[in-house]
Amino acid sequence: MPSPPTSRWKFRLPRPKAASLSLRNGSSLDTAGAPAENPALRRFAVATAAATFALVWMGGLVTSHEAGLAVPDWPNTYGYNLFFFPVSKWLGGIFFEHVHRLVASGVGLLTTILALWLFGRKSRPLLRWGGAVLLLAGLVALFFNPQSPGPSHLGEDLLLAAIGAMFLVSSFFWPKCEASPKWLRRLGVLAFFAVVVQGILGGLRVTLLKDELGIFHATLAQLFFVLMSAIALFHTAFWRNLPEKAQRGAKGLRRLFLGATLVILGQLALGATMRHQHAGLAIPDFPAAYGKIWPDTSPAAILSYNQPVEIEGYAPITAFQIILQMVHRLMAGIILLWVGACAWLARRQLGRRHPLSRLASGWFWLIVAQIFLGAATIWTGKKADIATAHVACGALSLMAGGLISMISFRCQAAPAASSN
Repeated sequence: MPSPPTSRWKFRLPRPKAASLSLRNGSSLDTAGAPAENPALRRFAVATAAATFALVWMGGLVTSHEAGLAVPDWPNTYGYNLFFFPVSKWLGGIFFEHVHRLVASGVGLLTTILALWLFGRKSRPLLRWGGAVLLLAGLVALFFNPQSPGPSHLGEDLLLAAIGAMFLVSSFFWPKCEASPKWLRRLGVLAFFAVVVQGILGGLRVTLLKDELGIFHATLAQLFFVLMSAIALFHTAFWRNLPEKAQRGAKGLRRLFLGATLVILGQLALGATMRHQHAGLAIPDFPAAYGKIWPDTSPAAILSYNQPVEIEGYAPITAFQIILQMVHRLMAGIILLWVGACAWLARRQLGRRHPLSRLASGWFWLIVAQIFLGAATIWTGKKADIATAHVACGALSLMAGGLISMISFRCQAAPAASSN
């Protein structure tokens, strides 16, 4: 019996198992690869990710200015349709919350367009029928709905009909491209549902007055930003040109990158809990904590901490809030050491010119900036602009870790070259 062709199996098996997806027609798709070149789609994906970052920044402003409940109703704004709220009433905290809702609506629209674009020509029937339904609904409300006559609802009905007409007309010539790979289309669908859930959580936070929903709302916003940034990354020439060759001894790097990213996610969730528990200034000094390495949380100590707080009219500090902030500080130190180790090991194992080494170094300095902004938030008494920059830098830190982790898996998708 002839021996099996071992050399052939050694050459072909590892690659499909690691990064290929079998298709019905017998071909294969490299799931770590990039879609076909489409400059317009790439620019739109990058713009959508940038708009998502602006939304995260705006959400930080809302929280920093304690304006989350400045508008008590949802989805309306003081009884007005969101898009027809008079500009003259955009005052104080209402400005931050209302602009946040407008930006969120814009990101939702951009995400919907991106998801349709990823399906290419296949999305035209959905776009056509969806546009026809919206157009019909707008016309019916405009001419036949007895509950919405008059100028107060005229703009709303016309806007609905105009959106439907825009979708209907555009479906006859857009999108022109072929559908993106199936795995990328799934990411587009996931992004669409994520932005819908995010909007609902934001609305329920207002109507139900639940701080816990605000924590989930803030955490999902960070994850959504990572997802949109990843979709943008997959359309870039940088992703397509990455070296797909693992280096000996470097497999542990991707686990380090991924682990650090998950810890940062936990840190951001902890930070959101602090903000919604009003624990951002539970400890007014840094790097010390009430003058000590670890503050006293006994009832007598808590009483003494609250004496100046009560005079200034703020809510009393609790032991739980102090412990929450101390854990947040300890996590910051762990993340700094962890990401620093990632940057050092990447440079040592891959060389300083490798894309992962350069990205990991930038990631480390982003963490340094994040810690400085956290300290500045305390030093300035939680000044709104500084606190917002701290939130935004946290989002960038998570995004950087997520994308670096993805890049590390792609760079190490191929088997290492055999040594002589």
